[in-house]
Amino acid sequence: MPTALITGITGQDGSYLAEHLLAQGYDVYGLLRGQNNPKLQTLEAILPQVRIVEGDLLDQASLIAAIQRVEPDEVYNLAAISFVPVSWNQPELTGEVTGLGVLRTLEAIRIVSGISPSRPRAAGREGVRFYQASSSEMFGKVRESPQNERTPFYPRSPYGVAKVYGHYITMNYRESYGLFACSGILFNHESPRRGLEFSTRKISRATARIKLGLQKEVQLGNLDSKRDWGFAGDYVRAMHLMLQQPEPDDYVVGTGEAHSVRDFAELAFRCVGLNWADHVRVDPQLTRPAEVDYLRADATKARQKLGWVPTVTFEGLVQMMVESDLRLESGER
Repeated sequence: MPTALITGITGQDGSYLAEHLLAQGYDVYGLLRGQNNPKLQTLEAILPQVRIVEGDLLDQASLIAAIQRVEPDEVYNLAAISFVPVSWNQPELTGEVTGLGVLRTLEAIRIVSGISPSRPRAAGREGVRFYQASSSEMFGKVRESPQNERTPFYPRSPYGVAKVYGHYITMNYRESYGLFACSGILFNHESPRRGLEFSTRKISRATARIKLGLQKEVQLGNLDSKRDWGFAGDYVRAMHLMLQQPEPDDYVVGTGEAHSVRDFAELAFRCVGLNWADHVRVDPQLTRPAEVDYLRADATKARQKLGWVPTVTFEGLVQMMVESDLRLESGER
């Protein structure tokens, strides 16, 4: 039975990935910083098979201890300060966790595996396989559209800058030490498990609450920014596929379609028979200091080499999220 260790196990991607790996017959561990994480109870309720090991991306020794204890075949680093607006308020913490946390995880794998500059491995064909969650936010002020693995990075937030560091240090360990280390440059992916602070979930929840008479309007920022939105459950399949290839590489993952925040809101309210313009208000304070206006993936490489294609459409995703929040807000489970 293969063993996987997932950082960020209590997040949206962590739970979907754990589900997928368990279905594939894996023994799954989740790295958690302390046992008082408020999301732990939810994780245990939906995925009781996942075992928890303590560790912290800010603490090198704890990562080494976790790798030694679990002896994983695969490590998926999904942990990050992932809400972009927070990265301006806490840029140093964002750099430590989202950037240097990748380095510490790679170092833990290297040290436990007994790899050194004088004793690199050959082409990453053996030992622990590592997945790094890179992000389309690395493209930022895009140089070309759509964006693929060769598109230059131009990050526009501390989060994006930290992700670029994590991406390149993963590449560096692959090339320098022979680690089987891959980065998935994932474009925006959402689900009913998305955190309430993210715009898509904010919209779907507000839509449900307004339909049920629990609130009257929702405050949003830039309605014109466009993103390539897909379903998180589809994207974790791509993560797993990357680590099953004969050689490590980096892959862009996305749908190839771009939709605006306005499109998302309009479709969400249409799902419940309401006019979005009657309930959405723009709050200038919710706009970013440096906006990322347009992201759209060219996932040709993932389609051709991994055989990966998304199964949920944009319309299907929005409907899925709104219907889930209707059930939650009405007290159904």
